[in-house]
Order: sequence, then structure tokens, then C-alpha cells
Amino acid sequence: MHFSWFHLIPALEGYPDHVLTAGLCTLVIVILSLTAYAVAGKPEEALLPDQKLTLKNFFEFITESLCGFVESVMGHGSEKYIPIVGTMFIYILVNNLMGLLPGFSPATDNLNTTLSIGVFVFFLYNTMGFREHGVKYVKHFFGPSIVPMPKSNFILQTVAGVTIFGLGVFFLLIESVSHAVRPMSLGLRLYGNMTGDHTVLSIFLNLVPIGIPMIFYLLGLFVCFVQAFVFSLLSMVYISMATAHDH
Repeated sequence: MHFSWFHLIPALEGYPDHVLTAGLCTLVIVILSLTAYAVAGKPEEALLPDQKLTLKNFFEFITESLCGFVESVMGHGSEKYIPIVGTMFIYILVNNLMGLLPGFSPATDNLNTTLSIGVFVFFLYNTMGFREHGVKYVKHFFGPSIVPMPKSNFILQTVAGVTIFGLGVFFLLIESVSHAVRPMSLGLRLYGNMTGDHTVLSIFLNLVPIGIPMIFYLLGLFVCFVQAFVFSLLSMVYISMATAHDH
């Protein structure tokens, strides 16, 4: 069994590491949020940036970067999605980075955590789709096969109706499978990459504890950001597809 700081606390010995790490990350995010709120000040005071690097500038940089990231992917009208996407990005990133600290296992190298976030994204973009389109959102699952019936003789109308119905069933099956594997794809991708990164880092820490592991720490830092970025990017793509209007 690997060393964990949580195991030093008798009251926490019976809880899984990934649950405790997720709880700790949540606490860290809450503290950072309260700190950001405290240093933000009044809106009219934020018109001019501080002359030197401060906590306020740091949080403003993070906020502007997340806003630009969401807007670049989702385009106009993406402001309402910034809080949920930004929160998801920060939560995954903090959990990923926790694995770089000795004595902590990232919650994102546990399949229960990653699949849970994937399922959350699944319900999120489908909920957004229904909110945007109402019941008509179901038409997304039938692809482009639902078109007006041609005004012609009875035989052509019958053939066209049967063809359109068959295409509708075909697209429904394809789309159902596609949507069903999305949460698994998101969860397995994040889990696999973080588990692999954490395993490689642990192996080299045991083999050569000084010097060489710094290379893998830098690589792990890069992987942490990339995986949070990819997960958030795909989530935004799914939301955009669910809320898009056909022109």
C-alpha cells in the first residue's frame, strides 16, 4: 500500500483515498474562491489593474483566461456557461495537481471519480439541450432524416415515408450509442492518462529519488493541464452541439 497523509489520521483510515482527496480539493477550491471574492473589491475599483503582481491580478488573470477559453470554443452567448465550465476545469485541474504532491493520490486516477464527472457532463448538455429547444431537442437524435414529405403521388409519398422512417430509426440507433459512450469516453480518457502519469512518476521516484524525477514532474504538470483542458473542451463541444440551432 502506498503512503498517504490521510492514513496518519485515525478517523480517516476507513475512507478511500480518492474520496478524501476530492474532499480536500473541494475545500481548497472553496478557500481560493473566498479569497478571490475578498480581494476582488467593488466592480468600480477593478477598472484599473494594480501596478504590481498581487492576488487580485492573479485571480483576474485566471478569470479572463477561462472566459477567453470558453468564448473561443462556444462563441457568442457563451457567458452563461462560463461558471459551470470554469468550475469543472478548476476542479479537475486541482485534483490532477494533487497527485504531484508526495503522499497524495489524485482523485482523478480513480474510475469512480472520472466516470461520475463524465455522467454529470452527459446530464448537463442534455439538460441544456432541452432547455434551449424544448421537446424538439429529441429531433437531434434522428439526424437530418426528418424532412418535409414530398408532395407527389401516393406511391412516391409511401416510398419516401418508409425511407425517412428507416433513416430515422438508423440515426436514432447511431446517435443513442454515440451519446451513451460519451460519459464513458470522457471518464476513461481522464482516468487512463492520470493513472499512467501517476504510475510513471511513482516508479521513477522509487528508482531514482533525486534529480531524474524532476523531468517527470514537469511532464506531469503538463499532463495535468492538458487533461483538464481536453475534458473541458469536449464538454463545451457537447453543450454547443446540444444547444445549436440549425440554419
